[in-house]
Amino acid sequence: MTSWMNWVYLAFGLGLGLGSRRIAQVFGKDKLAKTPLHSTSSVPNIDTQTVSKKLRQTQIAYQLVCELSQFKAGFLVRTAHELRSPLNSLIGLHQLILSDLCDNPAEEREFVAQAHQLALKLVKLLDEILDVARIENSSNELEIQPLQLTAIIEEIAHLTQTVAANRSIKIQVSPADPEVYILADPHWLRAVLLNLVDICIPKMEAGSITISSQTSFDTEAVDIFFDVPLPIDTWSEPLDAMQFEQQLSAAAVDNKVLSAGFKLLLNQTVLELMQAKLSFLPIPSDADVAQNTRIQVTIPLVIPEVEFLE
Repeated sequence: MTSWMNWVYLAFGLGLGLGSRRIAQVFGKDKLAKTPLHSTSSVPNIDTQTVSKKLRQTQIAYQLVCELSQFKAGFLVRTAHELRSPLNSLIGLHQLILSDLCDNPAEEREFVAQAHQLALKLVKLLDEILDVARIENSSNELEIQPLQLTAIIEEIAHLTQTVAANRSIKIQVSPADPEVYILADPHWLRAVLLNLVDICIPKMEAGSITISSQTSFDTEAVDIFFDVPLPIDTWSEPLDAMQFEQQLSAAAVDNKVLSAGFKLLLNQTVLELMQAKLSFLPIPSDADVAQNTRIQVTIPLVIPEVEFLE
């Protein structure tokens, strides 16, 4: 009797277990079917175009920093002998005075005066080196703001005159209207203008670079001109956008130096981001082929607010 009851309990337990499992599976499927899926909604909506634009802008900003660093390094190399020459002369004059090799007090005073002028020249050169060292690198984000045109032009001339003088090249500036303001990022614009002058200098043997400007209120734009004694075909290196993007990416990874043509394309790309434009125009001459080129940077003009008189 006991054995028979045990078999009954065993069968009842197995039936209860299998039934509970079946009920759990049915209710589990029903619950899963009614539960909304949140996997797609949990993933943030990423704008691929925006990310690509930010990445490209970061690459351009990085390359601008590299170009500016190369300008600073080149400036120090090119001005090294500019420092050495007056310093050696200053040491020589002091040696003559200290060795009592002057013929008379008047000659000694003349040597002291020459040493004083050389010392002032050294101070001026050191100030220029410090000014170049203080140039701030551009950030990834554009900060478009009103900039005084004459201040920008004078700064570019000041920062490049020593490098140009090292190759017997003069930087000439036509005064701009101090009341004219342009819209641009100060760091990006400075880097572009410095780079344009720095590209021209190695290609020149002598002569001068003339910086001038022209304001057009009709088109609400300002043109900054760099007149250089180089033929227009100097800037005719064939380039395309695909090559530029490839070299820009390679330069960011391998820290490669861009060619002059790609540097110009980099400058043009940066200016376009600021709603500006880079152009190369031949300057007419008596010869069949123009021997001079005008590099033109067109930048949006700041339109002053009109004050109505009551």
